[in-house]
Amino acid sequence: MKIHFLHGTETGNSEMVCEDIEADLGPGFECTIDSLSDVDPSGLDGDTFYFFVTSTYGTGDLPATAQPFVEALEKDNPDLSHVRFAIFGLGDMIFEETFSHGSQILMDKLLAADARMVGDRGIHDASGSDMPEDIAIPWAHGILASLSAEAA
Repeated sequence: MKIHFLHGTETGNSEMVCEDIEADLGPGFECTIDSLSDVDPSGLDGDTFYFFVTSTYGTGDLPATAQPFVEALEKDNPDLSHVRFAIFGLGDMIFEETFSHGSQILMDKLLAADARMVGDRGIHDASGSDMPEDIAIPWAHGILASLSAEAA
């Protein structure tokens, strides 16, 4: 199975989460990891499953590396009905009003382009005691189990 991890980050945490999930998956997956800033949404294909991992920055915004991707979604309005994805957000509940809002924004934009989301949005709270990978890895395995059940 082809899996493409796409991250939006200011400090590198989202990229590290992608790397941690990839390392835990083991053999049987053809994985790539890229920054959202390096990907054109119209180039997403239907043969790949996409894991989006993004933080929230500032006052509930997407990080700078995710902005070009979202701007292209808004400007080009591509039909992503062939795309399947899951999304994981990093945030801090100290900022309750905008907690993990970056991943919510990205999720809404993908859904508006008719991409099909698998499973629930995963969320990590930096105020908690769990490390992001401790939440993200089991969440990703659950997403992949849902995909396997769908295929059966």
